[in-house]
Amino acid sequence: MTMTYTQTTPDHDAADRADDGEDVARVLQPDGSRVPDAVLDPWIADLSPHELRALHRDMVLTRRVDAEGVALQRQGQLALWAPCRGQEAVQIGTAHALATGDFVFPSYREHGVLLARGAQPADFVLAWRGEEHSAFDHTAINTAPPQIIIGAQSLHATGWAMGAQRDGSSDVAIAYFGDGATSQGDVNEAMVFASSFRAPVVFVCSNNQWAISEPVTVQAKFPIAGRAPGFGIPSLRIDGNDVLACVAAMRWALDRARRGEGPAFLEAVTYRMGPHTTSDDPRRYRTAEEVEHWAGRDPISRFEAYLCAEGVLDDSGLAEVAAAADALAGQVRAACIGATTRAAETIFDHVYAEPHAPLAAQRAAYVDYLSGFVAEDAR
Repeated sequence: MTMTYTQTTPDHDAADRADDGEDVARVLQPDGSRVPDAVLDPWIADLSPHELRALHRDMVLTRRVDAEGVALQRQGQLALWAPCRGQEAVQIGTAHALATGDFVFPSYREHGVLLARGAQPADFVLAWRGEEHSAFDHTAINTAPPQIIIGAQSLHATGWAMGAQRDGSSDVAIAYFGDGATSQGDVNEAMVFASSFRAPVVFVCSNNQWAISEPVTVQAKFPIAGRAPGFGIPSLRIDGNDVLACVAAMRWALDRARRGEGPAFLEAVTYRMGPHTTSDDPRRYRTAEEVEHWAGRDPISRFEAYLCAEGVLDDSGLAEVAAAADALAGQVRAACIGATTRAAETIFDHVYAEPHAPLAAQRAAYVDYLSGFVAEDAR
C-alpha cells in the first residue's frame, strides 16, 4: 500500500506556501464529522467507546502536561522545553496502537508518546531540569530517552528492529521524528538498512510544517511520504490532527511489520502551534493567519465534537478528564520543584554497567577538581 502522486514537476508557487494538509487520508473532518476511507476504516472498526475515551483522555492530559512544561520553563524551573501543542493526535493515536513489547525511539517533542507508554510525572521534567541524563528507566516503558540529535533515533530504531528480527521476536521498533529530520543523512541511511533487511520498524514523520524557522516547502517540494517508496518502503500520508487516522495507519504499519513484510513510513501532516522550543519566537517567521488556520483544525476539539455527537462523551466526562489533567499537571510541577540536585560527581554513576578502575580515576580527579572551588570559596 503506497501513496502515489500525479504531479511530475514542482509547483514553485506552491513551494512558498505552507502545506495545508488537504492531500491526506483522514476519517474525521476538522469539524468532527465522520467521512469514509477505504484504506483506514477497516483498521479502526473494532475501537470500543472505552478505547475512544482513552484516546481523548490522553490527548487532553498531554496538552495539559505540555502547558505545564512551558510554564515551568518560563518560571526558571526548567532549562528548556519543546512544546507539542497541536500534535497530540499523531502522538497518542500512534502510541495507542502499540503493543507492550514494541520499542519507541522518540525525538524531544513526543511528550504524548511518553505519557501513553506509562511515563510518571517526574519523567517529563527531570532531564529538562538537568537533574538526570534520562528521567526514566527505558526498560520499564520500552521507550528510549528522547533524542536531541536530529534524526539519530531512526538509526537506533532500525538497529533495534534488526536485532529483534534475528531474535525471532514479533516486536516492532518505532522512530518518531519531524519533517526537518528527513533532510538528515541519518534518516535516509536508516531507511536504506530497514528496507534492505526488511527490518520491523515504523518511521513516523510528524510534519508540523516548520523545522525551527525553515518551512517544509523549502526542504520538500513534494510530500515527504513520497520519498519512502524510493527506498522500497511503503508509505501513508495521513491527517496528523485526526487521531483515528493515526491509530489506523499505525495498526496497518505494525501489522505488516509483524508479518515479516518490513518497514513502513507514515507522514502525519500536523502543525506545531507553539514555538520550536521555549528559546524560539515563531512570530518572527510565520504569520498569525497561518496559526489561526491551523487552530481551526485542532485535534482535540475535532475529536471531542465527534465523540459528543456519537454519545460517547458528555459534559460530565469532559469535566472528569479536565480534572485528571489538572491533577497530573500538579504532580509534574511537584516533581519538578521538589527535585533534589545530587552531588556533581554522581555524573559518573550508571555510565557503565560495572565500575572499573579508569572510571574511578576520572571520578576521583573530578572530585579533586571540584574541591578547588570549595577551597577558593572559603577564602
